[in-house]
Amino acid sequence: MASRKLLFLAGSSRTASLNKQLAKQASEIAVELGAHATFIDLADFEMPIYNGDLEAEQSLPANAIRLKELFYSHDGLFIASPEYNSSIPPLLKNTLDWVSRVHTEQEAPLSAYSGKVAALVAASPGSFGGVRVLAHLRTMLSSIGVTVVASQLTVAAAHKKIEAGRYVDEGTLTRLRNVVKALINTTVHS
Repeated sequence: MASRKLLFLAGSSRTASLNKQLAKQASEIAVELGAHATFIDLADFEMPIYNGDLEAEQSLPANAIRLKELFYSHDGLFIASPEYNSSIPPLLKNTLDWVSRVHTEQEAPLSAYSGKVAALVAASPGSFGGVRVLAHLRTMLSSIGVTVVASQLTVAAAHKKIEAGRYVDEGTLTRLRNVVKALINTTVHS
């Protein structure tokens, strides 16, 4: 069976983002497990805040189209998200909204999400580890046709589990490996 292509991203563009590092390490684990992994940094895909008038006047921004092409060319998504005020950070929500938009006459609505599988994780310096954002992300993605794997990971006090930009806590790494395995297995069987 051919290796599945998985796209890894974080809902933060901060250089030292706890979630960006979690997504990077997850992509490395995916490669170790035999998947094709692509890590992207949303800082490389700057876009305006979604606005229907802007879309009607100018169509989709070039970076939204680039992201859609990446979504189309991958079988699964791995999203590591910070939690902003108990919900989805604006960068990630804006990204997911722009990618959802139709930009050609032949394109079906939400086609960039069609048949996709996603795994969700969150890291936070707080004691909840981002668990609330995962519930919101799960609801949003499920409602637009994405199969979200049951396995998820929250990392509380994440800043204490990372050294030199890499997670070193064995429990966190074991659970991260299990989420990546679940994503690969679900993607292969979808």
